[in-house]
Formats: sequence, structure tokens, C-alpha cells
Amino acid sequence: MMKIQIPFYSLICALVLSSCKTANTASTALKDDGKITVTFVQINDVYEIAPMQGGKVGGVARVATLKKQELAKNPNTFMVMAGDFLSPSVYNSLKYEGKSIRGKQMVESLNAAGLNLAVFGNHEFDIKEKELQDRINESTFDWVASNTFHKTKSGVAPFVKTTSSGNKPFPETYIMEVQDKDGTKAKIAFIGLTIPFNKADYVTYTDEFAAAEKLYNQIKDSCDAVIGLTHLAVAEDSILARRLPGLALIMGGHEHDMQFKKIGNIYITKAHANAKSAYVNYLTIDVKNKTTSVVPELRMIDTTISEDPATALVVKKWMDIAEKNYDALGFNAKRVIREAGEPLEGREALIRSGKTNLTRIVVSAMEKAVPTADVVLMNSGSIRVDDVLQMPITEYDIIRTLPYGGAIMEVDMRGSLLTKVLEAGRNNVGSGGFLQYSSTVNYNPATKMWTLKDAPIDPKKSYHVGLADFLMTGGEANMGFLNKDNPDIIKIYPTPTSSSDIRSDSRLAIIKYMVELGK
Repeated sequence: MMKIQIPFYSLICALVLSSCKTANTASTALKDDGKITVTFVQINDVYEIAPMQGGKVGGVARVATLKKQELAKNPNTFMVMAGDFLSPSVYNSLKYEGKSIRGKQMVESLNAAGLNLAVFGNHEFDIKEKELQDRINESTFDWVASNTFHKTKSGVAPFVKTTSSGNKPFPETYIMEVQDKDGTKAKIAFIGLTIPFNKADYVTYTDEFAAAEKLYNQIKDSCDAVIGLTHLAVAEDSILARRLPGLALIMGGHEHDMQFKKIGNIYITKAHANAKSAYVNYLTIDVKNKTTSVVPELRMIDTTISEDPATALVVKKWMDIAEKNYDALGFNAKRVIREAGEPLEGREALIRSGKTNLTRIVVSAMEKAVPTADVVLMNSGSIRVDDVLQMPITEYDIIRTLPYGGAIMEVDMRGSLLTKVLEAGRNNVGSGGFLQYSSTVNYNPATKMWTLKDAPIDPKKSYHVGLADFLMTGGEANMGFLNKDNPDIIKIYPTPTSSSDIRSDSRLAIIKYMVELGK
């Protein structure tokens, strides 16, 4: 009997202890501690879907993996895009199935990567109204637009996503409801703000600060946290933080060189452009005490992160499409045009405030393409690579450096206008309107005089100028006066369109110049 009784009593005890343990575990699991942590994987200003620098940095497929890694740790993980991803891009001058691509590759890649929420950047409005509408309709992620609205023939209204299930207007505030394993629930609101820089005729803006204040006051008492998802200059984000000190976090874009600030209790985070990094922001909400805290971490997107296979397939699809397009445009994307030498400096912080070895090559190539020009002009905003080009340099590196392409125009203009243009370019320091120009042009800050070949620019004299065709549209910052109707434009020469003429595309001129330089 003893052999039977001892195991029997042991079994009873084990069952009782197990029952108690299960009850305690269930009790613990169900206990709501009133706190919840939400993870945000933040990217901004992404124009490249594939890794750069020979595959060493960036890549949307790596961002997808980062999100999955965070999602495995916390099911309340979301990826957000703080604007500028549909344009500018090397793909925007290419076609697929008879239509201009115009950001289609980016939407499809970000859909695959699991993007959850986006705000407009100013460059989203570079593309045509119908093209933007198509990209919006193709997106599987949500949008928020607090100060950006659609200007239509029937009036101003929110932008709308049209799908098979109907129309979905963009909300001025986006509400996210979350719950964790112990039952803590929270409501997070997003205010989405865009810098009113691009004046496309189908978009209109309200004042970003007035919109933010109005909306914040409307939602702050019904939400547990309010986040700014912005595409503003960092100075404006700082103003926003001071005006709305109750914000939990500002995740922003627009600058490309990574920004990190803390204004009061509010972190402002902006990752490196082109997904060279991502911010992972851990937001903890104490629902009972009505407080929030944030732990921001900058994660470099490099070879330490593997590529998500499903997203990588989408990226490869579009890279193959692009390669066929480049051939049709007269480019051999894979051809190496410089084997060795010092890296070429294309980071925006430097090219928008001075000259670099890359901008000197661009200017020299334009001079070689237009040998009769007295001076050549290029807006720094045409150079969008925001990167250091490592050797070897391929034709693709030049294509992505100047994704807009564009012809080199020739005009005759009076010296008074030339001086006015140069002065506007000088005052545009820090922005895309900062001008790169021939080394024979100089400015003397003491005399406030512009000279050309050591002689003062004569306001009455006619000068032959080679310039990026975009500058003649009047669309550059503070250069609205520079257009074909300006009375100081004496003559506009026909713009070449054939790819056999390197003036038809500045990139062809740069590639030819670099090849000849390397001989």
C-alpha cells in the first residue's frame, strides 16, 4: 500500500501546487498595471529603395526587418514615414507599362515593408495631381494631413484615398488605439504637418502652428498621448514643441543629416535620409497618472541587418524595371566611369553652403558642354544624393545624384539680371536654391560686388549663360523673377532634346566629362 499511497499523495500535492501556480499566473496576466509601451520605427526623406554605397547602407528591405524585429518584442510596433518619399527619385523620369513611375516603386516597397502611417512631405507635390492620387490609392498604409488640403475645381477638401471599399478622406488627426497583454488600453493621436514650400496648384496649406494648436486642444483631453508627425524644418519643430509642451513626441523629416533635440520634455527625432538610419522611439504611457515618457534610439541601417526577403523581391523587381529604362534613355547604369580616386562629397549640408569636389565636377561638365558660355549656373537642389559617392563610380551613381535630370539651357541676359540671380543664390545658403557656378565668378563681401574673370559684372552688358533648365521656370526659392518673360532676358536658345546631344540631359554631360577626365 505504501508504494501506492506515497505517489498518490505526491500527485495530489503536485496538482494543488500546479493549480495555485496557474491561478497566480492567470491573475498576474490579467492584472492591468495602467502602463503600456508602444514602439515607433521612424524613417523620413527616403528616395532610394535599394541599399547604397555598394550595398553597405540603407535599403527598404532592411527597414522591414528592423520593424519585424521590434514587432517580435512588442506587438504594439508601428512604422511611420515623416514625408518625402514619392519624389525626387531616379525613377521619376522613368516609365513602366506606358506610364511614368512617379513614386510607384516606393509605395509598393513600403507596402511590402509594413509602413503604417505617413505624412506628406513637400516633395510629394512635385508629381502631377493624377499621379499623386494614383500613389495614394495604391498605398496600403494610412495618412494624416492636418494642414495640407486638396484644391479642386469644387473647392478645398481633404485628400482622399479611393479603394474598392470606397473613399477614405485623410483625417486631420489620426487616432490609434492600442492594448497590451495585461489589458492596458491607450489612445494615441497624431497631428500631421507639412512645410508649405511646394506651391503646386492642386494643394493648399493652412498655417502649421495654428492648425496644430487648434487640433491639439480638440483632442488632448480624449487621448492619452498626442504625437507630432511632421515634415517641417527643425527650427519649426522646436517652435511647435514650445507652443505645445504637452506633446509626447515629435517625429519629423525634411532635414537629411539626422536631427535630435529635446525641447522641454519633448524629443524631436529625424533619421538620416535614404533610410541610412531609423529612429526607434519607445513611448510609454502611464494611463492612470496621465504621463508619458520616451526612449529614443538611433539605429543605423547597414549590413548588420538582413534584408526582409518579401520586400527585397519587390525592390529587385523595380531595380530590373529601372535598368531597362536607363538603357532606353542612353545610360548604361552599371558602367564604371571612374575606378579610383577620392570620394565625391554630395552631402546636402555641404553642397548647399559651399563648393565640393562633386559640385566642381558638375560645373566643369556644364562648361565643357556649353563652351561659349561666360558662366554656368546650377541650383544645389538639383543634386539629391545626400551622400558621399565612393569609388568606383558608375553611371547609376550620377543618375541618382541628379534624379531630376534636365537640360542645360543657354540664354543671353543682362548683367543686372545675372547679378540679381547670383545674389539670390548667395542668400539661399542652406537651401536647394544655393547656386553652384563657374570658378571665374567671385563675390567680394567687403565691396558687395560680383566679378567675372576679375572684372565687375556690367549691368548693361549681355552675358551668355548656361544653366539648369529648372532655374528658368522661376520655381527656385527667391528666384521667381528668373523666367522667359523677364525683360532682361535678351535671347533664349533652343533646348536640345536628342540624347545624342549631351546638353539634353546634364547627367549625360557629367558622365562624358568624368570618362574623359579619367583617360
